[in-house]
Amino acid sequence: MLAKIKGVKLLTEYKNPNYKVKLECEDGSVLLIRFDYTYATKSYMPLEVYHNGVSKGAKLAWYTREFEKMTVSEFLDKIATKINKKYNFELKK
Repeated sequence: MLAKIKGVKLLTEYKNPNYKVKLECEDGSVLLIRFDYTYATKSYMPLEVYHNGVSKGAKLAWYTREFEKMTVSEFLDKIATKINKKYNFELKK
């Protein structure tokens, strides 16, 4: 993962765990992502994406494809794994 994590938040009060992460990209730009884990599909999905304060809706593939060279799912899984470890949180089985 090329981007550096600058801040994280895990919100567990929702039906599905919600994650907020602030990333600093290689070029110095800031990427804010809010995403959740959906138990029904067993996958992470972006909910909101901001790049340098500009809303990208829930679209993240433009970043993961061009810069990280991985899928959105792989990218969010890597981030969530780090956040879950920090907060000592385990997904329901």
